Amino acid sequence: MNKKLLVKQIVIITLVVIVFLAFNLSIYSLLTGRLSNNFSDTSQAKMIDVEKYLPFEEDSDLVRISSSLKLTEDLPVLDGAAALLPVYASFVDNVYPKDSVTFECGEFSDDNFYGENFSKDSKMQYKNTVRGYKAIVDGETDILFCAAPSDEQIQYAKNKGVELEYVPIGKEAFVFFVNKNNPVNNLTTDQIRTIYSGEYKNWKDVGGVNRVINPVSRLEGSGSQSAMNAFMGDTKIGAKSPFAITGASIGFSFRYYMDGVVENQEVKMLSLNGVYPSKENIKNDTYPVIAQFYAIYRTDNENENIPVLIDWILSSEGQKIIEDTGYVGIN
Repeated sequence: MNKKLLVKQIVIITLVVIVFLAFNLSIYSLLTGRLSNNFSDTSQAKMIDVEKYLPFEEDSDLVRISSSLKLTEDLPVLDGAAALLPVYASFVDNVYPKDSVTFECGEFSDDNFYGENFSKDSKMQYKNTVRGYKAIVDGETDILFCAAPSDEQIQYAKNKGVELEYVPIGKEAFVFFVNKNNPVNNLTTDQIRTIYSGEYKNWKDVGGVNRVINPVSRLEGSGSQSAMNAFMGDTKIGAKSPFAITGASIGFSFRYYMDGVVENQEVKMLSLNGVYPSKENIKNDTYPVIAQFYAIYRTDNENENIPVLIDWILSSEGQKIIEDTGYVGIN
């Protein structure tokens, strides 16, 4: 009797071990194994280091020229998107007096990721795209440097009875990027739309390896998400695969923000339709997705230095700053 009981216990223990091993093997195959080689790390764009682009600081990564324009009073308040912070900070550095940029408590804070530390009377602000569009409509900013607005941002201005003027000052490539270890280097624009519509769910559908695609989107109203919505046109962004978290990501942004501002070495930009998003291919218009960026102001703003500053931005001096920062001038 005891012998039969012992055999029964051994069989039960053996079955439990087998089930446990099978469960762990399946989890490893489904999650751990894929995540350890899924080409997904750092596929999101990093935040900009604001401290690197502070005007009037000796070590700032700003373009400095011998500007013919020097403003001393009625200074327009400048604000903008993260990707354009190096551009409009350089405008401030070259044209504005040193005491025009001020901080709460008198100094820059290391926690100033979203411009929280700029004082209210500072002529340079950093609210990024979503808050920046609201600020320009609400009259808190005089000139906003951003990509084209979303439908919601356009509607917000209409609801407030505000008309905005959009002056193109430069252009940039809208890019798609993946982890550097992803073997895919080129996609067509139609393949990108098919991926984000949800029809293609596996990288093998576009010539890659057998991995689920994780198409990453950005905050609605951000410059990159608005550009993505424009890129998709009438094609709606679809639902992800329920297994997307186990797959390999693809994301989108603007070229110089990825390549020059955050300098993320763990990702690579994809060629589109066989054309790489280089500065040269933006200039010769061979890259298929090029977006303009703008100096935006309210048409009822009576600050006389707004057109003065914008004319200077469109001059050879202002365009040199845009080019030397890493973007492509509008001319």
